Order: sequence, then C-alpha cells, then structure tokens
Amino acid sequence: MAVVEVTIAPLGTGSPSVSHYVAGCHKVLEQATGLKYQLTPMATVIEGDLDRILAIIRQMHETPFSRDAQRVMTTIRIDDRRDKEVTMAGKIKAVTDKL
Repeated sequence: MAVVEVTIAPLGTGSPSVSHYVAGCHKVLEQATGLKYQLTPMATVIEGDLDRILAIIRQMHETPFSRDAQRVMTTIRIDDRRDKEVTMAGKIKAVTDKL
C-alpha cells in the first residue's frame, strides 16, 4: 500500500481561483473504489494500491482540460514503503507518539 500526495493545478484559466477545478478532480476520486483520501488546504493525499492510485490521478489530471483549462501541472509525491504497511493514519500516529 502507498500513500501519495497529489496537487493538480490548472494554468491559463483567466482566474486565480482553482476550487472549481479541484472539486471536479475530487468528483473523480469520490467515484474510485478501494482508495482512502484526504483533502488538505494545499493537496490531496490518497492511500491504497499504487497502480490504482496512479490510474485515478491520470483521470484527475484530465479533468481540468474538460473544463477549458489550457494547461495542467500535476505534482505527485509517493511514499511506497515495502518493509511494513504504510497508511495516512499510521504516518500521523508515528509523529504524534513522539510529541
């Protein structure tokens, strides 16, 4: 299982607001099965099978184009740990236990 942070930013939209585009991307994510996700102020974090996550991110990346964006910049950070299961909650717990 992987934890992936993704930011999808449409460019050239004529407006500094992107919440409309973010909402469209999240509609794609809501329809995905077998994934957990969390919207944050600056990105979305997704937990699940890496191949499944990457396929969904590809669909999310296409969404702003269908809403008239002329350019889309997508940034992906992947935490794919193989020695033990990694989860969003586990990563937060590991830090809070040390506080």
